[in-house]
Amino acid sequence: MTRVAVIGAGSWGTTVAAIAAANVTTTLWARRSELAECIRDRHENPAYLPGITLPERLHATASLDEACSSADVVVLGVPSHGLRAVLGDARAFVGPGVPVVSLAKGIEQETLARMTEVAADVLAGHDTSRIGVLTGPNLAREVAAGQPTASVVAMTDATVAQELQRLFFAPTLRVYTNPDVIGCETAGALKNVIAIGAGIADGLGYGDNTKAALMTRGLAELARLGVALGGDPLTFAGLAGMGDLIATCSSPQSRNRHVGSELGRGRKLDDVVSEMNMVAEGVKTTAAVLQLAARHDVEMPLASFVYRILYEGARPADLVSELMLRKAKPELHGMR
Repeated sequence: MTRVAVIGAGSWGTTVAAIAAANVTTTLWARRSELAECIRDRHENPAYLPGITLPERLHATASLDEACSSADVVVLGVPSHGLRAVLGDARAFVGPGVPVVSLAKGIEQETLARMTEVAADVLAGHDTSRIGVLTGPNLAREVAAGQPTASVVAMTDATVAQELQRLFFAPTLRVYTNPDVIGCETAGALKNVIAIGAGIADGLGYGDNTKAALMTRGLAELARLGVALGGDPLTFAGLAGMGDLIATCSSPQSRNRHVGSELGRGRKLDDVVSEMNMVAEGVKTTAAVLQLAARHDVEMPLASFVYRILYEGARPADLVSELMLRKAKPELHGMR
């Protein structure tokens, strides 16, 4: 692997491109030509990572042909709702054996498909064992600034996963491998819904006990659905599950937590989202998560409450009565 294309110049796509550029020739695709020029000429992404200096050797372009035609790894850094369309435009330039790595943490609304499933559908005939995900507790600005953390490459082709592990390894980013694509990818999507709930608790003024309880019970919900979908239970106790959940529920940099916090303070969803420069995946993912839960007969009370606040006008202040006064159960009920 000597040439990487990263499709999508948001904060995380840009960060991953910068990491890969330290190891191999890397091209970052930006939808807007002026942003590509800025990254290429000024070595900065002012739209999504202002103040972070990018490697001089990182190339940027607004041409999917230029980015992907000679790449032997394609990284998908676009939001989940746009991945199918953008990858469809790039399909003609992606070789049939080229590893494809998704960075998006969401579920497609119409099909309820994970992003690797969307990629396999768009790239019909592609080797699905080489389609995977990079995920974990990775807040883009902290990673780009060189703060130490860890991530997971999930792919069923173990040899390719190990090559990708070396590709994304950095002095401050420790990368692990995991063959459980379903579990890692599901955890990444579902934790965004729980983070909105944790943000609501913040906005209501609740303290650390409340947030710890919400995160722990949220992890139980996440694991129940993830296992029902075919994930390995151990995955949800690792970086892709618990690790990412802690980061997303705790950090003020988390877009999903921010949405929840503003809702908890009484603001309207449309007003909050309209002010944001980047996508909070959990807003769109919540409905899809509950459809999957219904399909597999999985109980998700916290996710259900988040949905009701987002789309049915439920009051954040009802969080305590709705969740605390439910029927008492054993802690491990439904987790086996």
